[in-house]
Amino acid sequence: MRELWKKGAAELAALIRSRNVSCREVVEAHLSRIADANANLNAVTVVLSDTALEAANAADRALKAGEPVGELCGVPFTVKEGIDVAGSASTHGLAPLRNAVAQKDSPVVAALRGVGGIPIARTNMPEFGMRWHTTNAMHGATKNPWNSNRTPGGSSGGEAAAIASGMSPLGIGSDGAGSLRWPAQCCGIAALKPSHGRVPIVSSGPFPFAFQLLAALGPMARSVDDLRLAFRHMCGESIGDPWHVPAPLEWPSVKRPIHVGVMVNPGGIGVHPDVARAVDSASAMLSDAGYVIEPREAPLLQRVSEIYVQIMSRFGRISSEPQRAPVGLVSAEFDEFWARFHLPWERAAGEVTHDPMMERVTIYLEWAELLNECPLILAPIATEPAFRVGEDLEPEWGERWLSALRMIMVPSLLGLPSVSVPVEFGSGMPQGVQIIAPRFREDLCLEAAHAVESRSLIVPAFEFTPRGAR
Repeated sequence: MRELWKKGAAELAALIRSRNVSCREVVEAHLSRIADANANLNAVTVVLSDTALEAANAADRALKAGEPVGELCGVPFTVKEGIDVAGSASTHGLAPLRNAVAQKDSPVVAALRGVGGIPIARTNMPEFGMRWHTTNAMHGATKNPWNSNRTPGGSSGGEAAAIASGMSPLGIGSDGAGSLRWPAQCCGIAALKPSHGRVPIVSSGPFPFAFQLLAALGPMARSVDDLRLAFRHMCGESIGDPWHVPAPLEWPSVKRPIHVGVMVNPGGIGVHPDVARAVDSASAMLSDAGYVIEPREAPLLQRVSEIYVQIMSRFGRISSEPQRAPVGLVSAEFDEFWARFHLPWERAAGEVTHDPMMERVTIYLEWAELLNECPLILAPIATEPAFRVGEDLEPEWGERWLSALRMIMVPSLLGLPSVSVPVEFGSGMPQGVQIIAPRFREDLCLEAAHAVESRSLIVPAFEFTPRGAR
């Protein structure tokens, strides 16, 4: 019972409601775990101990008085540094923003606070969130809890590492090009990228169109049940997001058994054996759970990535002209990364169309037809496993990585929900898959992800001794 930091959000909430533990005990257990683990992993950047303990004490008083409390009463959660938490700086990994203290919570943070959740810490991210490995000049690099020689992913890499190592049972990250799903794959946790418009994301401006369309905020946790618990509270009203849709969380049941389109090697672009084995294993698990498995091809996959790159490149800025970061704003390492990556990125745009949104509709119709036949898609997240630290600075990496990212870009471009769930181990590292559903059918992909999770042998990173991390 004392190792409360090993427990998930739902279990902690139940223990608190039953008065078996106090909110303060839960918060103190996670603060202690951060003190023990973060020196090795560098996942947490700021510990909100004073405000977290104050909130825990207030929650305990409310419980003692018999006052009504929220479903997440006393449950700590962590928040990526690119998402606003009132009274804490949203640095986006940039040292000049270390004093950019948010005056109010992001809608998703406010939503979890509103049901009793307690922000306990902020987590690391790469500069601008524009890298698939987590490091920056201000806080340094986050280590993968399984193997410090492998990336924890990015841009929500600090969040994934904190959750995987028990520093937090629940977290909030963001995803524009896999920033929830890719770190989940690297660190062996679960994550949900919601449908476009499902969870409020725009709370202040300026906010470029590309991010309005392609980005999402979502929960990260060690279990699918905890994703579901957090997600249903993150979909509340928003007066700041013009895209927000108050869609129902539950829909009429689809015809059973549900057909799953499986894409082991999407587009025939090549897939690492560890990744392929994870998809095959998840396919067998879903079959065992009563799903009908059908091998399928990914429609227009190359064009998906090309249109994604065109929209992000053209409409992902707050000014009309492309600009390099001012000297001193980013690290020399980020400058080196971008110097190597920007040319492959520009080439990835393919044939430039005058109206990428028009072509996006054509792509969407192809995928909608597929999802009408197979309401779920099982596929790799990235087609490569967690890469070596420093590999993304090597000359040939950019071209290969953009190819590996294509299935990550499908839900982002088309606004579809996707759950990342760990499946098995490959070469000493956890390996996960993503399950994609039609828009607003998070319920379907969460249900399928739970079926996979309940049949997998993955256990938390803190049950192992990470290679090279001590």
